[in-house]
Amino acid sequence: MKRFALTLSIIIGFTSLVLGQNEEEPPFGMGKLEAYSVFIDAYNSEDYELARTYGEWILNAKPETLEGHPSFDLERQFDRMTKVYAGLAQEESDPTLVDEYLQKALKTFDIAFETFTSEEQQFEWNIKKGRFYQSYMNMFDRGLDKAIEYYSNAFEMNPREFTGMSDGYYAHILLTSYVSAGQREEALAMIDEIEDYTPPEIQSAINEARNELFDDPEERVVYLESQLEGADQEEKEALIAEIVDLYDELGDNENSTRWVEELYELNPSYENTRQIADIYLSAGQYNVALDYLLEAKEKSPSSDEEKVAALEIAETYQQLDDLESARDYAQEAINIDREWGPPYLRISSIYAAAVAKCTSGRNIERDDRTVYWLALDYLEEGMSVDPSIRSAAQSRIDSYQPVLPSSEDKFFRGWENGQTINIDASIDECYSWINETTTVR
Repeated sequence: MKRFALTLSIIIGFTSLVLGQNEEEPPFGMGKLEAYSVFIDAYNSEDYELARTYGEWILNAKPETLEGHPSFDLERQFDRMTKVYAGLAQEESDPTLVDEYLQKALKTFDIAFETFTSEEQQFEWNIKKGRFYQSYMNMFDRGLDKAIEYYSNAFEMNPREFTGMSDGYYAHILLTSYVSAGQREEALAMIDEIEDYTPPEIQSAINEARNELFDDPEERVVYLESQLEGADQEEKEALIAEIVDLYDELGDNENSTRWVEELYELNPSYENTRQIADIYLSAGQYNVALDYLLEAKEKSPSSDEEKVAALEIAETYQQLDDLESARDYAQEAINIDREWGPPYLRISSIYAAAVAKCTSGRNIERDDRTVYWLALDYLEEGMSVDPSIRSAAQSRIDSYQPVLPSSEDKFFRGWENGQTINIDASIDECYSWINETTTVR
């Protein structure tokens, strides 16, 4: 109850001060020009208490002109008085007085809106009140939100002028606030309104806003595609890379592939070449993928990338049933890095595939089985240089045991343990391309 009475007394006191009918003459019997001079001197020296005494006379009297001061501007004095009250509030430690001064400042704005009624003046006072709330936001509950309210009013009154003010400063604040508050429709409407005449300074804010607003993959991909026109090469690459990711997320392989091809045409770098190769590998189009893998290998920036490309070429050739080329590229991967285990695994797989291919339509014979000894040689060597493949290699060794030459096979062929034998056309013409030796086990 006490708080209510105090607040009421403040309101009544202020109303009598600002709106009173008998306080239109300068205080202390001063002349108007003399009183105005005291006000200006106090305002400029930040003596806000003294400035308030003389400024409140101006608020009450509202003189449109001041004899002896042809440049007198009543609006300017209202603007100054809002700063006087804010300055007094900042100097106060008593919360009650802080609130009193802030209320007086806000009441000054209310009177300004009532006094200065042209469209241009109303626009300017919305800006001023928004700026007031923004400048002293920590002194108000939801001060920034209230600032945005008045900036929004100003924008609706004159979008073009609002957008151009202070190199787009206010437009930037308003647009950013819409995005932060999740006011999607307001943000998009604002962008549509200002985009044709927005200052360059806030174009980046528009782009950032759209980035945040278009978070749905389908909407975002349409937006990103619209941004390609006019973008430089670096920007296009970044945009297309994201477009590809979005189409992948949407499961649209056709469009994903189309844009990867666009990216490759724009810049056939190692990374882009690898990406398009991966697209075709995933689609099972091995003949097309192979060309890009071969190109990527030539463009590899380091031996690590080169050995990976060589191994993938080997895998692709194996998918195409070109086992000799598959073996050659796996061997090239080994030559690049002899301590990397995966190519050894790949060659063992290629030689096992050779047996399956050469015995297609017939039974596997003693000589065919010797190829598995060669496969074991690669598996054992791979484990010795790269322990990380031990589990995979051992699993494969175990799987080959049932098809290795048996003791009976060795007896009938006269093979002795440790003996070197050739894996080539001497077994079957089908194996001529292997042309390696292995050891009887």
